[in-house]
Amino acid sequence: MKQYELVVGLEVHCQLATKTKLFCSCATDGFGTTPNSRVCPVCTAQPGVLPVLNRRAVELAYQAALALECQIAPQSIFARKNYFYPDLPKAYQISQYDQPYSQHGKLTMTVNGSQKTVGITRIHMEEDAGKLVHDQGSGSLVDLNRAGIPLMEIVSEPDIRSSEEAYAYLTALKEVIQFVGSSRCDMEKGEMRCDANVSVRPAGTKEFGTRTETKNLNSFKNVKDAIDAEFRRQVEIIESGGKIVQETRLWDANTQSGRSMRSKEDAHDYRYFPDPDLVPLVADPHWLSGLQANLPELPAKKGLALPGNWGYPPMTPRF
Repeated sequence: MKQYELVVGLEVHCQLATKTKLFCSCATDGFGTTPNSRVCPVCTAQPGVLPVLNRRAVELAYQAALALECQIAPQSIFARKNYFYPDLPKAYQISQYDQPYSQHGKLTMTVNGSQKTVGITRIHMEEDAGKLVHDQGSGSLVDLNRAGIPLMEIVSEPDIRSSEEAYAYLTALKEVIQFVGSSRCDMEKGEMRCDANVSVRPAGTKEFGTRTETKNLNSFKNVKDAIDAEFRRQVEIIESGGKIVQETRLWDANTQSGRSMRSKEDAHDYRYFPDPDLVPLVADPHWLSGLQANLPELPAKKGLALPGNWGYPPMTPRF
């Protein structure tokens, strides 16, 4: 195993702490409630409806980007990400693609007593899909309470080199986002989820190997365990003369094993194009200055980090 280096990039989805959905006025408190009780013609994609962007969601998303030292784009575009799945009513997801609202940030965390900085490629806004319920007899049912929930996706650079670093990154990221009040990050309610992109390469080389993506990891421990297992699996395949296949995988925490879900799509498979129903999002400099001025001083800058790899003391989210 020492002959190989692990390379990890993380994609973290955080639910923005709004009272209503991203493009309609339906409430976001649908977790644990009656299925399909937080829906309307907009989030169920009825004919003739139009989306209206939630201003508070935009404010919270920009706050997180500023706290993570991202460069804010003067103008960003919402795009349609086209794919079919039973819990996606429109058969496309409204997201951001080639013109996200923020890019090129960073996050510094403590790992085993040393500091490490991980680059953040981009943060973009998007709506969530619904949920499939598989334990109701022989078929599956669709609950659209989550359809249209406002999310921000935080994509890291492939700067992470161990599962311990991934755990520390997620811990530090959660603390920053909670501290500025952008998200509650309640993983039990699906408010923070992580996809882990994992590849291996011979130690000392710079070229990346073929990566796999393990989807929808809902705890930091699961992220750590899934990365370690995928590292071992890829090394075993390479050592036996095989080739890594680019694919999307799922993690089973009960059996501590992963399994293939589908071949991994590339961006062109989603046929992105600008959403014609949403105008460009322009970041007014005066408005941005106000957001920046109202950000609380983060724990790291206050000198509240504890020695070693304990991380920061828990903070009360600012809502």
